[in-house]
Amino acid sequence: MFEWIQQNVWVIWALIAGGLAVSEMLTLDMTLLMLAGGALAGVGVALFFPGLLWLQILVAVIVGVALLGLLRPEILKRLHKGPGYRSTFEQLLGASGRAAGEITATSGEATINGETWTARSWDGQTIAEGVPVDVMEVDGLVVVVHPRGKALGAD
Repeated sequence: MFEWIQQNVWVIWALIAGGLAVSEMLTLDMTLLMLAGGALAGVGVALFFPGLLWLQILVAVIVGVALLGLLRPEILKRLHKGPGYRSTFEQLLGASGRAAGEITATSGEATINGETWTARSWDGQTIAEGVPVDVMEVDGLVVVVHPRGKALGAD
């Protein structure tokens, strides 16, 4: 069994690459995919040099780090410039939620898309807990909200 593993180390590298590529589907940040590329390089080296484990590891690490440092930033830049891309904060604009507690002009919390955010009132009026709200703007990590259905500027 040990002899078979020594002769077919490429299978282990291929399993590692496949596992990382499948795991990438859970994160979608292109990191695990770049590491899978490094593992694929390990497959190539293992096919040509099955007895040199140190060389396989070295090549896999160098290729993985190079992909992370050189290819990943370019891919992310192109994805973020693509049509229809909206960052998390841009997706918050116009979203609806509920006041998780009393929201004032300076403090409060709102639940938007299932996440609790620090919030403040858009017009300075106090918003009671449980009131449906709409996100008017995002100020850093604070969502600025207004009660849904209430006219803007109304008291």
